[in-house]
Amino acid sequence: MPSSLLSWGLSPRPLERNPVKLVTWNVNGLRACDQKGFSDWVQAFNPDILCLQEIKAEPAQLVEALREPEGYLPTWHAAEKKGYSGVTTWTKRPATVQVGLGIPEFDREGRVIFHAYDDFTLVNVYFPNGQRDLGRVPFKLAFYEALLQRMQERRAAGEHLIVCGDWNTSHQPIDLANPGPNSKCTGFLPEERAEIDRWLASGFRDVFRDRHPSEKGHYTWWSYRPGVRGKNIGWRLDYFLVSESIADRVKDVYHLPQVMGSDHCPVVLELA
Repeated sequence: MPSSLLSWGLSPRPLERNPVKLVTWNVNGLRACDQKGFSDWVQAFNPDILCLQEIKAEPAQLVEALREPEGYLPTWHAAEKKGYSGVTTWTKRPATVQVGLGIPEFDREGRVIFHAYDDFTLVNVYFPNGQRDLGRVPFKLAFYEALLQRMQERRAAGEHLIVCGDWNTSHQPIDLANPGPNSKCTGFLPEERAEIDRWLASGFRDVFRDRHPSEKGHYTWWSYRPGVRGKNIGWRLDYFLVSESIADRVKDVYHLPQVMGSDHCPVVLELA
């Protein structure tokens, strides 16, 4: 799908609720997740902004309650390939919206949506998977680099950035249950981890790890193999990275591993 620049036609204004509750969640198929209680959870948890990845659907394929969620303004970036990838962001307040990076090889896979408010810009991202045979690792690394370049340009223009989604990489050994056996697997390769190092060195903060610098067992993805999630044999793949300029507004960030519906769990950031 070609990238495009959209606007709700209204002047962007900051969200008013305090704190603002943002959620990122790889739902691994929005239609499948909804059959497991997704809509009920959204209604109960009531986030101000909801960023979903790997939706695996176009809006036309969804029931009305998902296509036009009550109380939210949804933006979609579906992949050209059916049943693959895709992201959507649901927000309660209007914003200036950009869909895609403007790079066709990435945009056809439906991976990025920008929402620019007066006081921050939110970026919802589904980073590529390197695949078991490592065949897509170069594509994944190129995507990391291209997105970081866009972030640096926006930050130079004075934007305060919040980047969230499924990064498809565990940064440090503490971020997965079995780092040794997975050291040659995509998601924990040295070159993949080095990309997150680059983001942090450029002035982004991993605000969850800032708050839990040495605590083990905090994961956001578990294999569907029987017993794996119950034993908490997982990986931390889903992050909020924020620019230094807005880090002091982060009140809290936490995982919701008890929320089912996907092989990932939601991650919440509360912003003053």
